[in-house]
Amino acid sequence: MGEQAVTGAGGTPAPEKTPDATGDDAAAAGTDPTPPGPAPSGPAPSGPASAGMTADGQQAAPADVSGAGMSADAAPGAPAGPANRTADITAGPGGVMTDEVGVVTGELTLRTEHADGRVTLRVQYKDADEWYAVTGGSAPLADPAALDAVHTVAVGLLNRPEG
Repeated sequence: MGEQAVTGAGGTPAPEKTPDATGDDAAAAGTDPTPPGPAPSGPAPSGPASAGMTADGQQAAPADVSGAGMSADAAPGAPAGPANRTADITAGPGGVMTDEVGVVTGELTLRTEHADGRVTLRVQYKDADEWYAVTGGSAPLADPAALDAVHTVAVGLLNRPEG
């Protein structure tokens, strides 16, 4: 695109980089800079009228957005404690290997635990008392919010009711 000429009142060139602060140029061109309709009453609004932008070039003051980024189940200031998710599963062919008793098969309950920055998978025979650590089922997990995703993946891998 080429350069365009900027003209002031009466068709004379306007000085470069000088905005028409008074509206004289618009008035001379037959354009009224005032929007149509009744004149606003009361005091002029103060502060920015749009998100992050102001007419005077000053940066808007930071806004308080309470609760942004907080988990719905965490009380503000509460220490992070252990969390877990459970699901009933059916082990597939070959069962689930555990550290304590080897392979367990059949109807099981899977528990995905998060504590001290680690996630651990445990299984038990359905309605039994003893829990067994799934072999290879422990890994670092810094963000407790990822517990649901890890549990969903673990259930998808270990639940094989069709074989």
